Amino acid sequence: MHLTTPRIPPLGPDQWSDEQAQTVAPMGERPVLNIFRTMLHNPQALRAFLSWGNYVLSKRNSLPAREREIAILRVGYLCRSGYEWTQHRPIGERAGLTASEIEAIKLGADSPVWSEADRALLRGCDELHQRQFISDATWQALGAHFDQRQCMDLVFTVGQYTQVSMLLNTFGVQLDEGQVLDPDLQAY
Repeated sequence: MHLTTPRIPPLGPDQWSDEQAQTVAPMGERPVLNIFRTMLHNPQALRAFLSWGNYVLSKRNSLPAREREIAILRVGYLCRSGYEWTQHRPIGERAGLTASEIEAIKLGADSPVWSEADRALLRGCDELHQRQFISDATWQALGAHFDQRQCMDLVFTVGQYTQVSMLLNTFGVQLDEGQVLDPDLQAY
């Protein structure tokens, strides 16, 4: 986490305008997460954000859930987004990642736990993070395990979660109640 207090404080339900309340109404009865309560300062942007984010997190994204979560967690780790890591760790577990695999995401493609497909996926994440481009060699390695649409969805997923990490870090979104920060995700 980069900040210990929010730059933009999350809005409580007692502060919501009708437009803000309507924006989060589809989330149902669950408590609204800090990311969304922060973004409610700009409800139009939040609605657009949710539309694209729902694609990335849905079954319409052709990456299998496990591989999608590897990409999201790798981006969260590379961006030092403690909030992102904390939210997606249990999602990754539900998608089939083991605790040791989640820890290995921090090491990247060089960890011995990964299959060749997972290594290619992690290299793609790293290259997109470092250069905003996947090299020919990594693109070929990805193509040996994933079809063209899945490779495109990898780029979409990394791009979405880079943006998410940027806004979380910059706005100072704090963990939700009851969550604990992984010590490896302290600000660098």
